[in-house]
Amino acid sequence: MNNKKTSPWAWVPTLYFAEGLPYVAVMTVSLVLYKQLGLSNAEITFYTSWLYLPWVIKPLWSPFVDIIRTKRWWVITMQLLIGAALGGVAFTIPTSFWLQGTLCFFWLMAFASATHDIAADGFYMLGLDEHDQAWFVGIRSTFYRIATIFGQGLLVALAGNLQVLFRYSIPYSWSLMFYGVAGIFIALWLWHSYAMPRVETTPSPFTTDTISLTPHPSNLTKELLDVVKTFFSKFPLRETVIALLFMLLYRMPEGLLAKVSALFLIDSHGAGGLGLSPQEYGLVQGTVGIVGLTLGGILGGMAAGRDGLKRWLWPMVCAITLPDIVYVYMSYALPESLGVVNVCVFFEQFGYGFGFTAYMLYLIYYSQGAYKTSHYALCTALMALSMMIPGLFAGALQEWVGYRWFFIIVMLFCAVTFIVTALIKIDPEFGKKKSKE
Repeated sequence: MNNKKTSPWAWVPTLYFAEGLPYVAVMTVSLVLYKQLGLSNAEITFYTSWLYLPWVIKPLWSPFVDIIRTKRWWVITMQLLIGAALGGVAFTIPTSFWLQGTLCFFWLMAFASATHDIAADGFYMLGLDEHDQAWFVGIRSTFYRIATIFGQGLLVALAGNLQVLFRYSIPYSWSLMFYGVAGIFIALWLWHSYAMPRVETTPSPFTTDTISLTPHPSNLTKELLDVVKTFFSKFPLRETVIALLFMLLYRMPEGLLAKVSALFLIDSHGAGGLGLSPQEYGLVQGTVGIVGLTLGGILGGMAAGRDGLKRWLWPMVCAITLPDIVYVYMSYALPESLGVVNVCVFFEQFGYGFGFTAYMLYLIYYSQGAYKTSHYALCTALMALSMMIPGLFAGALQEWVGYRWFFIIVMLFCAVTFIVTALIKIDPEFGKKKSKE
């Protein structure tokens, strides 16, 4: 039966909510969970940074999502698997093997989520015509952001409220919360099994701007090698090396800061942190911070769309680096006012959102030409790697030097962002709004 006429409103918003929620659970909620369960900052950042790996290597198996079964099948199957992984996390939290168990299920969730991303984005292009794709691009982004707020805002706050309700039984409270999220995902799985249209009859080859292949393994290998070869030969060798360094190092300060800043907010005063409760953390990082990040991203997109990336490149570099100094301030002042903390986090996240626009546009710029979709997937893999590598040792560095010196070191590493930006070349017309003749 073909449900092609199913309204996109029935499945696009929930599909991208389902895409965002497991990513937040793996990358952010896990930090608060492990901190409350007693792991050190070094252990937390090391273990959770490895969870970036599925997004780093997902281009390796993305072709198989195109040639094995349909994208609808992959979406629904991965949602069921994510729901099972969430239930596995919930089940293992109160056990004696909680660390091994939760990490195992977080790994499963990460791989399923990365695969779900591939299938969901592909299905979006198949299930909608060009007009609807353009119309719903803002809707999908909005519901992805809602999932982010729901995950690191409401769910963390819910875990804190459950701790109060159950007399601060931390494992039991987190277990209940994850069981609830597992239930949400099972509901999403059931809904999408019914509401997503059936627009594919057989596995289709890649579209013309990705890998043109047939399901034969020899063709797959040949095309994959061609994609990799053309990715590294877009520009002369020197420019290609500089471009790769930009992709890996532009976000180095953020790669160090991302996980430790969250731990700083919830760490005790005695350890040099702000001592926020889960409820306060949910408000600061999961609500106010996400609003700042979103507004910064919107403004960055508008600015680059009007005047081009090259015109706004340096303002964006300053925006993504200089606001990091708010953490230097907070580590010294240790403000007790939640309002001050909210303002600081909003300012830093707004700057990050504005400055991150330059990075994402450069990935699009580098991906232009043949195989642009596959090349963009490789660029996003390098993006995940750029966050994974600094995160592996960020916690150990913080424990060695303390929060204050750690945030100062982050500011010093901002020089790396400036250096790699100064070396890249960008067409002045890229991203600029074309005037009507």
